[in-house]
Amino acid sequence: MLALTQAVLDGVMIGGVYAVISIGLTLVFGVMGIVNFAQAEFLMLGMFVAWFLWAYCGLDPLLAAPIAFVVVGGIGMLTQELLLRRVMNAPPVAQIFLTVGLLIVLENGALLLFGSDYRSVSTPYQAEALRLGPLFVSVPYLLAFAASAVSGLALWWFLRASPYGRAMRATAQDPMAARLSGIDADAMRRLAFGLGVGLTAFGGAVILPYLTVSPTVGGQFVVLMFTVVVIGGLGSIAGAVVGGLFVGIVQSLSGLVFPIQLQNLVLFCVFIAVLALRPEGLLGARR
Repeated sequence: MLALTQAVLDGVMIGGVYAVISIGLTLVFGVMGIVNFAQAEFLMLGMFVAWFLWAYCGLDPLLAAPIAFVVVGGIGMLTQELLLRRVMNAPPVAQIFLTVGLLIVLENGALLLFGSDYRSVSTPYQAEALRLGPLFVSVPYLLAFAASAVSGLALWWFLRASPYGRAMRATAQDPMAARLSGIDADAMRRLAFGLGVGLTAFGGAVILPYLTVSPTVGGQFVVLMFTVVVIGGLGSIAGAVVGGLFVGIVQSLSGLVFPIQLQNLVLFCVFIAVLALRPEGLLGARR
């Protein structure tokens, strides 16, 4: 029972980060209707921004995370304006090929610029853990979870209370009606893409204290991100949160039963079952 409780606690810590890096993917789909296959490469860019700020400025990755959000969010807005805007009304296959091509360009561009070495950071709290009775909580995991929770709440407030957030939700519901109401739908899509990839970059920065970064690190997360949003419901912000926590807990619990190489076996069995029985996801709406 103690091992089970510890596994659930670890799963919640990991799942909170999964939720934040996946919210960006579901936000982009919800507003733009595009599935961004390059989303994980923006996580890689966020990790590199945080690593360079740590290596050359001595900035803790958690403090560098907001800078990674701004830098990568700006790159995302530029990408949407120059590339994705041109395929908004194109067939879905054109959108898929564009984002897959963007994935290849970003990954190989990072390999060309940074090399294939794995890089890590060193922080004073890297090996620290808090004791809660018989349970232990890793400090890097706890800080990453806390930063992810704060960013998720900030996004929720932005979408619910700010004028830009309401305009973005209106654009997601009906772009034509939004335009007739005086909303610049193109600007809202640009903002949504910037926010989406920026949040993913933020999540990449906060997990840097316990992971290494390389140009191919996106491959470790891309399948997990799509698993999270499909289980939760593609296009649902709340679904991404529920899906992230669900995936983290399932991963952690399966580690008690299976060796590390098969840790995701149960997760993908559940994923297939969700696709078969409830393809719109746990909180998604049927279309």
